[in-house]
Amino acid sequence: MKKILMILLVAFIGANSFAQSKSEAKIIHLNDDTFKEKVFDYEKGGDWKFEGDKPVIVDFYADWCGPCKRIAPVLKELQKEYGDAIQIYKVDTDDSPLVSRAFGIRSIPSLLFVPMKGKPTMAQGALPKAKFVEAINDVLGVKAPN
Repeated sequence: MKKILMILLVAFIGANSFAQSKSEAKIIHLNDDTFKEKVFDYEKGGDWKFEGDKPVIVDFYADWCGPCKRIAPVLKELQKEYGDAIQIYKVDTDDSPLVSRAFGIRSIPSLLFVPMKGKPTMAQGALPKAKFVEAINDVLGVKAPN
């Protein structure tokens, strides 16, 4: 009986820790300076050198943008579902003109999918959740959680 209780307790703690790590993963807002630290130092120029430690999606958005507002809950849901496997960043194009200009952002939302290795891929528009999941799988190389 003690053995069964111990196994159940260990299983509960493990599942609870997993759930906490997923729920603690949050979307992070970046500006011109923090983007250089966490993603890519666009001022140095030269070849792409990703600064992160996990695949990321960067959402270039503005508070006044209707399509940006429509994908915001989808991104929040994806960050929660994927937990620490990916990181979603948001960059307000009005507040961060330098990074927005460096990436040629002319329409929003624009989404930068950054894998651990290789070049990033840009997508534009309010993508449906299924397209995000497809890009996370195909571009970022991260499988959907069970």
